[in-house]
Amino acid sequence: MESQDYDKLSFDKLKKQLSFNFAENKAINDLRIKPDAFIPVLFSLKFGGDWSFKTSELEAMAVKEKITRYNENEGEGYTLERVTLFVHPSLISTEGKVLRLEKCGSKNERELVERPFRVKLDAEDIIKAELNPKIMEISLERIKGPLNFEGSAAYGVSHEIEHLAGCEHTGKFLWEFKYKVES
Repeated sequence: MESQDYDKLSFDKLKKQLSFNFAENKAINDLRIKPDAFIPVLFSLKFGGDWSFKTSELEAMAVKEKITRYNENEGEGYTLERVTLFVHPSLISTEGKVLRLEKCGSKNERELVERPFRVKLDAEDIIKAELNPKIMEISLERIKGPLNFEGSAAYGVSHEIEHLAGCEHTGKFLWEFKYKVES
């Protein structure tokens, strides 16, 4: 293709994407982390959700929390996304039982599964990434564990730990539910 085949908007977008990818690589180098270990964070930031990645030498998972900051007086706010990366995670404890419907990317249907309400875990390395849409910044920080999660984040931890362990929870399918119409 010749350069005239590209319009200015496409070229500007490509330059921004390349610049962003360069900044990602620099951040990974600055953190002194194996690039493969950072894949779950990249997927969580780009596609949303919780992710895990496993090779014969590496286990890594990212768990995303959504935190909405809202100013009642101004009537506006933003939702911060906190993604916590665990390299070689270790589940310390679980507490409670919650029934919930889940759909994993590797399955076609949602299933009713049981997850813990609270989890505590640690890892060889933990990195916190916060995506702030108000200031359009992704901050990265190495933190110490163990960390506690509850609710939605705990369900994500439980689900991703299953992936890393090579087993997946199976439950009842949505089509096994019964409808009840209230008059």
